[in-house]
Amino acid sequence: MRVHHLDCCSMCPAAGPLLNDQGRMVAHCLLIETPRDGLVLVDTGIGLDDHARPGERLGRGFVAVTGLVRDPRTTAAAQVEALGHRREDVRHIVVTHLDLDHAGGLPDFPDAVVHVHTSEHRAAVVVRALADRPRYRPCHWAHAPKFRIYDELAGERWFGFERARPLAGLPAEIVAIPLSGHTRGHAAIAVDKGDGWLLHAGDAYFHEGVVDDTRERPRFGTIAFERAVAWDWSRVQRNHERLRELARQHRDDVTVFSAHDPNEFARLAASPGA
Repeated sequence: MRVHHLDCCSMCPAAGPLLNDQGRMVAHCLLIETPRDGLVLVDTGIGLDDHARPGERLGRGFVAVTGLVRDPRTTAAAQVEALGHRREDVRHIVVTHLDLDHAGGLPDFPDAVVHVHTSEHRAAVVVRALADRPRYRPCHWAHAPKFRIYDELAGERWFGFERARPLAGLPAEIVAIPLSGHTRGHAAIAVDKGDGWLLHAGDAYFHEGVVDDTRERPRFGTIAFERAVAWDWSRVQRNHERLRELARQHRDDVTVFSAHDPNEFARLAASPGA
């Protein structure tokens, strides 16, 4: 399988220097070319309609706070086409969670099967509690996506994590790992490239220093923001520890990265074969 690293939502918040040394955030998505199952997206960033009507679809607060860079060429749809594919070639979308900056591009791929954990689907689509309304936007699934929903309690051990499970219709090299904390049904997505695993940790952490002791320590702004947007901060902290241990013990076998760190994205996007 060939894996492309895409930034599908660049953000330059006014408080950027408090977050990281680049003063910005990305939305790190994966486009996977599989031998038999078409294209697979891991997360989508925001979509074409979000760029056209950001205040209406994403909320004026999100646009103002994040310093959203409005450029439809950065959408997953545009980048898929720039790589010579059709949007219809994307047959599966695996989401780490359904926050607006991770699932905003779902309407651009209306025929794709969307793989998600039960708790996340329930929180975002079925219940949508008052506290969750800023993060989940019904317009992103108004087209009635083909959700395929998975029980978080099923799966097998994976590098010390209790549960990892393959996804229906996808190669066995792509598995979902429950990692609740940022949201109720948050997941990490692992991809076996043949020469090692990639672990897309989504929003389980926000700064590379959380899992890599050789990097700058997380800045105050990052931790404050991460805590403010967490569903369960104690679980997020435990996830930090688990991912740090994974990165230390298996750095030759697993490359761990998050959704929003621009330094992680730059390194992986420039890596051989990416």
